[in-house]
Amino acid sequence: MYYVPDNTVRCGMYDCPVCGNRFLDTRIAPKIPCIYCDEEPDMEVGPDDEMPDAAGCAVLMSVIEGAEEVEQVDALLSLATTGGDYNWI
Repeated sequence: MYYVPDNTVRCGMYDCPVCGNRFLDTRIAPKIPCIYCDEEPDMEVGPDDEMPDAAGCAVLMSVIEGAEEVEQVDALLSLATTGGDYNWI
């Protein structure tokens, strides 16, 4: 699969209002960093550094459950990126 590992049975579908992309992630939280426009903050800070913002901008749209359902949504979301096979639709 493209976004999540094979045999994933539960994942979240996220929408990023900043860059407009939708993606799947195994983490399920109300907001996570976008895999396209956001980077995970470096939490190793020195004495003169400010704590980075880890709020994230991608918003959870829905939770996808079931191995077949996750596989279908993953394939559908990856069609535009990979030019994948759409015969299952």
